[in-house]
Amino acid sequence: MTVSDGSTTEANGSAPLAASGTQDPPTAEQPIEAGMEGIIELRRRGSRFGGLAAAVEESIASSIGKGLGNYQAAYAITKEDLSKLSNDRNRDALITILEKGIPKNIDSPEDIENPSRYKSMYENARLLVQQLREDQEKGPFPENSPEEHEADKRVDMAVNVLTSVLLRSSPETGIDPREVEYRREVFGTNAIAEKPLESFFKLCWEAVQDFVLIMLIILGAITVVVAVTESKPCGACWAEGTAILATVLLVVLLTAGIDYAKQFAFRRLSRSLLETNTKSVIRDGKQVIVVDDDVVVGDILSVNSHALASIPADCVLLGPAADLKMDESTLTGESDPVRKKPGDVILSGTNAVQGSGRMVVIAVGINSVSGKIRARVYESADHEDELDDGDSNSPLFTKLDLIAKQIGIAGMVAATLAFAASCIIGLAIHGDPVSEILKYLTTAITVLAVAVPEGLPLAVTLALAFSSNRMTKDNNLVKHLNACETMGCATTICTDKTGTLTANKMTARALYTAEENIVATDPEFSLGSYVKQDVPAEALDILAKIISIDTMNETVLELDHEGKIKSSAGNPTEVALLVLVHDMGMDYEEIRNNTRGRSSVGALGEFLVAGKLLGFSSARKLMSWAVPTEGGGYRIYTKGAEDVLMSRCTKFVGAGGKIKDMTPKILEEFENTSLAYSRRGMRNLGFAYADLPADFDFDALSPTIKNPDGGDAFLAETNMTAVGLIGIEDPLRPEVPLAIKKCYIAGIDVRMVTGDNPYTAASISYQAGILRDFHFKDGTTEHVATNLKENVLMTGDEFRTKVYRTIPEEQGGTGKPEFDQQAFDRIWPHLRILARSSPDDKLTLAHGLNQSTLFADETACAKLKTEDSISIFPDRQVIAMTGDGTNDAPALKRADVGFAMGISGTQIAKDAADIILLDDNFASIVTAAKWGRNIYASLQKFLQFQLTVNISAVVTALVGAFAYQTSPLAAIQLLWVNLLMDSLASLALASEPPVDELLEKPPVNRSDHMITKRMWANMLGQASYQIIVVVVLLFAGPEILDIDPGNEVEAQGQMSVHYTLIFNTFVWMQLFNEINCRKLQGELNVFSGMLNNALFCSILFVTSVLQALIVEFGGNALHVSDGLSGKHWAISLILGFGSLPIQQIINVIFNATVNSKRKWRQKRRFDRDRALVVQNSCNHLHSE
Repeated sequence: MTVSDGSTTEANGSAPLAASGTQDPPTAEQPIEAGMEGIIELRRRGSRFGGLAAAVEESIASSIGKGLGNYQAAYAITKEDLSKLSNDRNRDALITILEKGIPKNIDSPEDIENPSRYKSMYENARLLVQQLREDQEKGPFPENSPEEHEADKRVDMAVNVLTSVLLRSSPETGIDPREVEYRREVFGTNAIAEKPLESFFKLCWEAVQDFVLIMLIILGAITVVVAVTESKPCGACWAEGTAILATVLLVVLLTAGIDYAKQFAFRRLSRSLLETNTKSVIRDGKQVIVVDDDVVVGDILSVNSHALASIPADCVLLGPAADLKMDESTLTGESDPVRKKPGDVILSGTNAVQGSGRMVVIAVGINSVSGKIRARVYESADHEDELDDGDSNSPLFTKLDLIAKQIGIAGMVAATLAFAASCIIGLAIHGDPVSEILKYLTTAITVLAVAVPEGLPLAVTLALAFSSNRMTKDNNLVKHLNACETMGCATTICTDKTGTLTANKMTARALYTAEENIVATDPEFSLGSYVKQDVPAEALDILAKIISIDTMNETVLELDHEGKIKSSAGNPTEVALLVLVHDMGMDYEEIRNNTRGRSSVGALGEFLVAGKLLGFSSARKLMSWAVPTEGGGYRIYTKGAEDVLMSRCTKFVGAGGKIKDMTPKILEEFENTSLAYSRRGMRNLGFAYADLPADFDFDALSPTIKNPDGGDAFLAETNMTAVGLIGIEDPLRPEVPLAIKKCYIAGIDVRMVTGDNPYTAASISYQAGILRDFHFKDGTTEHVATNLKENVLMTGDEFRTKVYRTIPEEQGGTGKPEFDQQAFDRIWPHLRILARSSPDDKLTLAHGLNQSTLFADETACAKLKTEDSISIFPDRQVIAMTGDGTNDAPALKRADVGFAMGISGTQIAKDAADIILLDDNFASIVTAAKWGRNIYASLQKFLQFQLTVNISAVVTALVGAFAYQTSPLAAIQLLWVNLLMDSLASLALASEPPVDELLEKPPVNRSDHMITKRMWANMLGQASYQIIVVVVLLFAGPEILDIDPGNEVEAQGQMSVHYTLIFNTFVWMQLFNEINCRKLQGELNVFSGMLNNALFCSILFVTSVLQALIVEFGGNALHVSDGLSGKHWAISLILGFGSLPIQQIINVIFNATVNSKRKWRQKRRFDRDRALVVQNSCNHLHSE
């Protein structure tokens, strides 16, 4: 037969599916099993296009032939055709691809029983395409007109033909999993090729661009040239120049190597992020979760605005779509969501913001619209990695930049002084030859090289990379590296309840109807086993119908051969409800499949479009599904927040299934029961239904009834009949109370932001430790929401009412609600729970906390401290916010650190977040705070070490320059010290693991200088000790130790024992001080935990060995004598070891000084606060 691309094949009745168990293309020796005919026939029963898919399947089956090339011919369309459809995005493009894909001639094979049937189906398909063309010519039709509805039905049929015939998939069963690899070969993969890594040689070239390194290369080369060309060649000069060049080469190779390793680390992180991007597809009739990169053409993709919102590939929407609206701003720039209907192309990179739907994938990877854009970006040389390796606007980087500039200026001044002093004293006073200028210049530039903190950026990179890698193992997947250090400054964590504080293992534990109240107190028995015995069958039937119909397709239970639940997938709350239906002895799938307007299989599947889904939204806190009834009209089934739903019920289901009018007494019983459940920490859902006429407008809004967010309610979700409420228990994670206790000890406030009712929120908060006894009114014995102090718990409505105000236009306002920061500042110090909140409330909370300057109001802070025992952090609040929903994305962006849930979070939330919680666990947030503080501490340790070396090395060089016109530490030796303190020390100190003690002090104040007073004491104390030791050895050493003065020996062109001893002692003082620098708070045991850091121990050992080798065997190249005696080694090690007891002396002096000052300041602050409160009280009385 002839297909549209001109390929001629012979039919043999086989279906083009790969044999199971192999990935190789089918061959003649390996028969291909029958595949799609029966499935498609069942799905399309009763339709005049019923067997078209089967006909085409049979007629092109033999095009499989042998090998992959012939397998491609089995598809009547190509990836280029599909890519054109996604690019054009109109009905004409859909018609064109159908015209090409439907065979122009179908020759019925002899082994087909009814040849005329195939001709009829072919004609029907052609008729469909013809009618679509006519609709294009006549349209557009008036909105909601019969003509538009008929045209939409034909488009829906056309999309089914595209799916079943051209893409050989099925809206109900999807593709055969065995075809996945072949579809990738034919239509491409959804993975975009990664940006190539920069070569090692390119990184070396970038490293050598450093100004100081360039100067050292020039001076090293000049030194070698001068040494070689002099009439009396200086072997030591030649060796030293060569050593300088070798050291520069070592620094370049080390820097490039670390950058090269960093690229691999970022690539590994990028791949880890991609693995969190998953979608639900249908394959072989089952819902399967796959990563975005594994989606293939023909996959049936399920999306909804709650959990599976982002689109990974170009798709065509299938019917029915439940009020699906897409945010296409990332591609089009248009901010308003676009409503989609069956037949519309849905582009990759867009997001569902309302409703739900199923769609068939038509273009993946570089053939999709967003894939082409990404490919062009990757081709650009200026492409910036999506993973930030730092942020110049981060407080930490701002501080480090300032420190680096200050050190650089100081180093430049010291180098200039050293050069000037050497020239003046050497040339003008002592009459040294002009050729000595080169030596003076080399020493000066080496001093500058030592002073410039080249290791600081390296230390930052290493600390962030090391921490982010280890944080991933602790279930924190870091997207933006600067978020690590920001988390160390966090003062407030705004957390969700469900799945973060709780285990997200929902179980239905209580059921209330107007006739029965059943609570499953024994965890060994399910609620369903109680319900079957005590609740009337009529009530159970209607409840099971509501649950089965009004839950998403993605929520499923998998049963074993005995009918027991083996596993589950989907929304945890809906899983708990389906488990209840199962335990009641009912089959939710059977109920769905036998409900017209809800079923997607069999003959009823044709009427799925008749159903109307009002998807869940946080604004309504409800979800509804309307299905047609036999008598005409609809019955709408609704579930959602109990307090919202029950207030809209005018009737209820009574005994024997009788419908009765709702009375205040019955409504009060519902409310009291819900309150009792909530006090036990349960989450309550109400269930109701209503009967609607056939011509009901599902877009109609109620003029009087409002949603929780203040918007108008759907008229369909009013005047309902209450069936009952179910209490769902989600136990608190066992590790949460300790984690929250750690937060409070660490000076981090924890606030719960939840959509649950106030009573459930208060119960869980008290169990978790967010609420403590002093948050409740005095004399309270029952820890419930009604007994909390003012503003400790607020609902979203109360919160918005208090923090927003409307100023009329005639008074200079906008006439719209505007945020009132002053009103917010009166509330937030007390606020611990925001219940019945919306995502917009989260955004408001993050904004208000971030902008608050309450800390600057001394009177207000003193009053809060005195009257309410509330301490305000003395700087701007740093907010960490958790979120899982699409609508949480703005709040996650607005917070200083956004945490998205890795398990339950939507892709949009993950995209907006800085860190992804892989286990959705609050305790992991506390771990992130500890790592953040550890980064800050690691950099402080490195700074303390580096600046100590800077001070002592520069002072030593200056003393030498003034005394002998040259430093006792040669240029090559200073470069070794530079390498030691920059690269190796940054590796050692940046890899220190965090300790729990980091969470025993308040957060870092953003306005504080990074170098604390204690650090200054440590640095100046250690530097003073080192300078004294070096000066004594320099001027008194020859006499004390009976050795020749170094300046005299080296003036004769020889290497001196004197200067070698000074060099060795200087380095060992740095090595022992490196151990001191592991501790920043004056700890007695500086060796504590050192063995837990294998890298630190390894680097300390390696540098010690290298130092010994340099001293003993370095010779002229490293400007040392032929080794040191045992006596001189003992002196070097003892003086180096002296850094350890010196540190303890510094600690004692500092602690004594600080304690006396602290007592004085505390007394002064107490007197000031008391005076401010008294003055404020007097002013208040005076005003009255």
